Amino acid sequence: MGREALIIVDVQNDFCPGGALAVDEGDQVIPVIRQWAEQFASQDKDVITTQDAHPPHHISFRESGGPWPSHCVKGTWGFWLHADLTLPKHFTIFKGYLPDVDAYSGFEGTLAGSNLNLNDFLHQRKVDTVYIAGLATDYCVRATVLDALKQGLATTVLIDAVRGVNVHPEDSQHALDEMRRLGAHVK
Repeated sequence: MGREALIIVDVQNDFCPGGALAVDEGDQVIPVIRQWAEQFASQDKDVITTQDAHPPHHISFRESGGPWPSHCVKGTWGFWLHADLTLPKHFTIFKGYLPDVDAYSGFEGTLAGSNLNLNDFLHQRKVDTVYIAGLATDYCVRATVLDALKQGLATTVLIDAVRGVNVHPEDSQHALDEMRRLGAHVK
């Protein structure tokens, strides 16, 4: 029998109101995520956060030719999880830490303090079902969900616990439709 895990994607200061790459209403997911995290922890299920951990001059930054403003530079205010996202014991996955490699999916990151990638970590923990929440629906949440599906994990997107960038107004809806079409549950 497999285990379940909650993956909280990139609820960092730079993706919340006031941040360098703020998602509209990004902070509104925090109370919902806290409830899910408390429920998972109370049932001895894993809670995992992902965080962009960019070096200065990362390939995704405009000054380096990328599409985004500088954001989530490791060690800066924007890098840290939002202060209101108080969580029980959890594991942290850092991604986007190589200067010349972009990484949207949590599956492209490694467990803090190790070289263990997210898929291997989940495998070691005997996780076969993941619930995914966080920012942003149309980028890092989408990429993480699609990679979870590719790994054969039963995957649920927590609709009240995600928000999108929406460069185009329907981007988040298109991402949710794609995730559903490829096998994710949306709850």
